[in-house]
Amino acid sequence: MGGEFEGVIGRDWRDSRPWWPSMPAPPAGAPNVVLIVLDDVGFAQLGCYGSDIRTPVLDGLAAGGARLANFHTTSLCSPTRACLLTGRNHHRNGMGRVADLAIGYPGYWGRPPRENGFLPEILRAAGYATYAVGKWHLSPEDETNMAASRATWPLARGFDRWYGFHGGETHQFVPALYHDNHAIRPPRSVEDGYHLTDDLADRAIEFLGDLRAADADKPFFLYFATGACHSPHQPPPRWLERYRGRFDAGWDAWRAETFERQVAAGLLPSGTVLSPRPPWVPAWDSLAPGQRAVAARFMECFAGFLSHADEQIGRLLAFVGERGELDRTLVVVVSDNGASAEGGAQGSINDVRLVNIDPASDAEMLARIDEIGGPTTHNNYPWGWTMAGNTPFRRWKREVHEGGVADPCIVSWPGGPVEPGAVRHQFAHAIDVLPTVTELAGIELPAELDGIEQAPVDGDSFAYLLGPGGELEPERHHTQYFEMFGSRAIYHRGWKAVAFHPVGPLYDDQDPNAPFDEDTWELYHVAEDLSETRDLAGEHPRMLHELVELWWHEARRNQVLPLDNRVLWALVNPKPDHRRARDEYQYFPGGAQVPESVAVNVRNRSHALTVDVSIADPDDADGILLALGSALGGWSLHILGGRVRYVHNLYGKERHVVAAAAAVTAGEHHIEYEFTKDEGPGGSGVLRCDGVEIARSVIPRFTPSGFNGVGAGLTCGYEWGPAVGAGYEAPFPFRGVIRRARVRVTGPVVRDPLAELEAILSQQ
Repeated sequence: MGGEFEGVIGRDWRDSRPWWPSMPAPPAGAPNVVLIVLDDVGFAQLGCYGSDIRTPVLDGLAAGGARLANFHTTSLCSPTRACLLTGRNHHRNGMGRVADLAIGYPGYWGRPPRENGFLPEILRAAGYATYAVGKWHLSPEDETNMAASRATWPLARGFDRWYGFHGGETHQFVPALYHDNHAIRPPRSVEDGYHLTDDLADRAIEFLGDLRAADADKPFFLYFATGACHSPHQPPPRWLERYRGRFDAGWDAWRAETFERQVAAGLLPSGTVLSPRPPWVPAWDSLAPGQRAVAARFMECFAGFLSHADEQIGRLLAFVGERGELDRTLVVVVSDNGASAEGGAQGSINDVRLVNIDPASDAEMLARIDEIGGPTTHNNYPWGWTMAGNTPFRRWKREVHEGGVADPCIVSWPGGPVEPGAVRHQFAHAIDVLPTVTELAGIELPAELDGIEQAPVDGDSFAYLLGPGGELEPERHHTQYFEMFGSRAIYHRGWKAVAFHPVGPLYDDQDPNAPFDEDTWELYHVAEDLSETRDLAGEHPRMLHELVELWWHEARRNQVLPLDNRVLWALVNPKPDHRRARDEYQYFPGGAQVPESVAVNVRNRSHALTVDVSIADPDDADGILLALGSALGGWSLHILGGRVRYVHNLYGKERHVVAAAAAVTAGEHHIEYEFTKDEGPGGSGVLRCDGVEIARSVIPRFTPSGFNGVGAGLTCGYEWGPAVGAGYEAPFPFRGVIRRARVRVTGPVVRDPLAELEAILSQQ
C-alpha cells in the first residue's frame, strides 16, 4: 500500500492496533471531466464555428460555455493526442508524427515517456475513475497485436477501462476493436444496424453506469475519442439521406457563406479576410457534371458522419444529465487537426488504392456513387471540401499554416466558472488542456507518478479566460513552435513565422528533396490577420529573422531535430522487426486477427497457403480457412457451396477468383493455394486438394503495397468483414475442423510501386 505503518504490531491481536492508509480523494467539488476528441474536423465544420452541418449538441455546449477561436493543435492526430493527455509538446512525447511512422530519433519514437505523465494517471492518483472510449493511436503499429507489450496501451497509461481501436482509422461498420488489453469482434453486424459511433456511446454509458452502480459520488474522467470524422466517412444510411442535395452548390459557395457566418459570430479578428482558393484546388464551376455529383456525395457522407457523431455525443451527455450530474461535469471538445486533404484532388473511394498508386478514376467513382459512404468504400472527400472545412484559413492537416493547426475548442461547465456563450481570442494550444483541467479540478500537478519524477509541463492553463471578463485578460501562452514533416512555424505574441516544405509531389511546384534551408519563411501578424493573407516578411526582415532563430531554439529544446519530411521512406523502411525471420507462418482457428503489419507478407510475392481440414459432412463444409482483409482489399481461401475457392480482392477494384469445379468429399484433406509471381505486376495461382490440381487462374495484378487500410488483419477459420469475396457474408466461420493452417513465402517482393516511387523521389 506504500508509506509507513502507523498502527501497532504486537505479539498477537490483543496488544496490536490496526491501521489503514488513506485512499486518494479528489478535492471537494472536483468535477467530472469529459474530454471529447473529434478527428479531422476543421475549424469551420461545426455549426457553432460557422458551418451549416447539423451539430446541435456541440452547438448547445458552446452556447452554454465558451468557444476558443484561437486554439491550436499540432496538425496531426497522434501528436495532438499526446499533447492533450500529457501537457507536453509532441516531440517531447516522442510523437513528432503519427505513431505508425516512428523513426529512430528521440522526438519520433512513437512512445511517450513515463516522465510525461498522462492526465488519467494524474486524475486516478487524485481519486478519479478513468475511462477511455474510442480511438487511441498512441501505440506504435507493431505494438498493437496480441503478442505485443501493452506498455503503451490505455490501461498502462492511467485508464481503468478502454473500449476502442488502435491506429488512425477503422471501418465504421466492421471496426477492428479492442477491449482493455485484448482484441474483440464488433457485438453486432452491419446487417443488424451496427455502427461504431453508436457502439462507442453505448460503451461509455455502460462504463459510467457501472461506476454509479458501485459508487454514487466518485468523479470520473472520460476520454471519448470518436472515429468521426476521419476517413472512411461512413455514416448510418439514415444520416446520409438527410444531406442529399445539400452541397450541390459546391465548395466555393459553401466557403463564402461559412465565412460570413464566422464574421457575424465574432469568431475572427476584425479585418480578417477569406484566404484565396489555392491554384491546385479547382473552382467548383470548372468541374464536369459527373465530378460535381461525386464531390457533393463525398461531402454528404462527411456531413452525415459528423451529425451522427454529434447525436451520439448527445446521447452520452443525456445519460450524465439523467443522473443529475451535468452541473458538476466539465466538458472539453476539441478536434485533433485541421480538415484532411488525404483524399486527393478528386476524392477517394478507397484510400488504400492511393498507397498502391492506383486511384479510382472519375468514371469509376461516378459508376459507384451509390456505394460511397457504405461498407464497400473507404471514402474521403476531395481537396475542395478540405479547403472549405478550414475556412477562412490556408492549407490543411499535416501542414502548419492555420488550416492545419487552428481547430475548434469548446469548454462547458454549467456549474463552474465558464461564461455562457463566450468567444475568446487569446492564443491556446493542445498542451494547455491538461493544466486547464487540473486547475479547474483543484488538483496540483504531481512531482512524481508511480515513483517516476515528472518532467515539466509545457502548457499554460487557459482557465483564466473562461469566466466573465475573460476576453479582457492578457494572453498567457506567448510562444509556441510547430513542426510536421519538415513544415515549421513559430507563434510569438501575436506574430507567426511559417515555412512550408512539401512531403511529395502533390500540388505544389516545390521540390520535396530541396534542402530545408532553401524554404521560404513567411511572416504574419496573426493578431489581426489570422487567415495569413498578408505576408509581411519583406516589411519586417529583422522580426522574421528573430522568429526563425526562436524556432531553432525551440526545436533544439523540444527534440524536433533532425528535420525529416520523408513519409514514403518511413512507410517502406519501417523500424527494425526484432522477431526471428521465417519463411513459414502458422495460424490457428478462431484466434484474434493478426494485423497486416505483423502478419506474413504475401504482397506481390510467391507464396503458398496450406490448410489441413477434417470434413464430416460435405454438404455442410462451407467457411473460411484463411483470409486477410475485407471488401476493401485482401484475399480469402475458403469453401463455398462445397467447392474450394480462392479470391484475391484488388483493393475493392476487382476480384480474381480461382474455384474448383467439384465439391470436396468427407474426410481429411490437404488444401493448398500456391501463387507464383511473374515478371510483371501479377502471376498465376493454382488450387490443389490432396496434391491434385483442381483449378488454375491468372491474376493480372496482385496487391503490391497494402491490402487494407481499416485494420482488418489475417484470420483463420473466419473473416473479419465485410467479406473479401462475393457469395457469402463475413465472418462465415468454417464448419469443419482445421487441423493445421500455414502460409509459406517462397520469393522476394518483386515490385512495390510505393517503394519505387520513394526511390524515384529520393533521386530527384
